[in-house]
Amino acid sequence: MPARILVVEDEPAIQALIAANLKRAGHEAIAALDAETARRQVDEVLPDLVLLDWMLPGMSGLEFARRLRAEPRTRHVPIIMLTARGEEGDKVQGLTTGADDYVTKPFSPKELLARIQAVLRRQRPQAAEDAVEVGGLKLDPVTHRVTADGKAVSLGPTEFRLLHFLMTHAERVHSRVQLLDQVWGDHVFVEERTVDVHIRRLRASLEATGHDALIQTVRGSGYRLSAEPAAE
Repeated sequence: MPARILVVEDEPAIQALIAANLKRAGHEAIAALDAETARRQVDEVLPDLVLLDWMLPGMSGLEFARRLRAEPRTRHVPIIMLTARGEEGDKVQGLTTGADDYVTKPFSPKELLARIQAVLRRQRPQAAEDAVEVGGLKLDPVTHRVTADGKAVSLGPTEFRLLHFLMTHAERVHSRVQLLDQVWGDHVFVEERTVDVHIRRLRASLEATGHDALIQTVRGSGYRLSAEPAAE
């Protein structure tokens, strides 16, 4: 699935190269030349991942990473540090600050994209391109197809994203607020009951094959997707 990636890099040529390769890979690239600009962009829309240069004018990338990790809203946003500093001590410092990975310049676009996919796969499975299957229900984010026991299922774009998130986080219970943040985005302000409407639509689309039973309501908590029967 496409990811929204914030590129914080003060060298325009490198920034443009990274952004072009991200877009070619299907991702949305947002660019910032310094931490202050990046901070404003994060406040507006939470990215799926941050590519962060260590050496920035003004606030350093290391300090910006510390601030992201200190705030509840941004604490779990994946960070990949980009730097020419390749000493072991520098890598340790970057990782202990909260970075999820560390890429030393110069790097190839192919290597960077592979690192990005690896981090997204660990941190946000729904942002990766892997097909997922639960209880005979299969979703392929690349072809944008859903099948239930081999039969094609037609879903609207919101139902597709909702199902993808639930399937990549199977067995976990998610509140309506959590689903709004993860599926609609924390910058979109809609009522919590909107989730219920789309859950009903999703269940209706899966009803013909009986896979609507995978989507379970957990009273007082929210929803989960599970191949195990719901407790009475």
